[in-house]
Amino acid sequence: MNHVVTLQDVVTAFADWKEPTSAELDTIEEEMPLILAEVDLLDVQIVPLDRTPTELDERRLRRARRRVLAERAALANRTAATSLPGGAA
Repeated sequence: MNHVVTLQDVVTAFADWKEPTSAELDTIEEEMPLILAEVDLLDVQIVPLDRTPTELDERRLRRARRRVLAERAALANRTAATSLPGGAA
């Protein structure tokens, strides 16, 4: 007979008392502009799925991609600026 054994950490991994830490919430808040830009890009990609993309759809897609790239660069710059102690090397 095989016994099914569960691990307590796996079972309670998403318990109500295990909330995100302040550091995790700060990280999410810092990444929020990029998250929103990626959601907008996904929305723009979904719209023309059931029809032939128009010139306006292509412009919206290019604009959304540029915004995602700009937000990624801005996040990388913010992260690099905060993680380098003491300024220039």
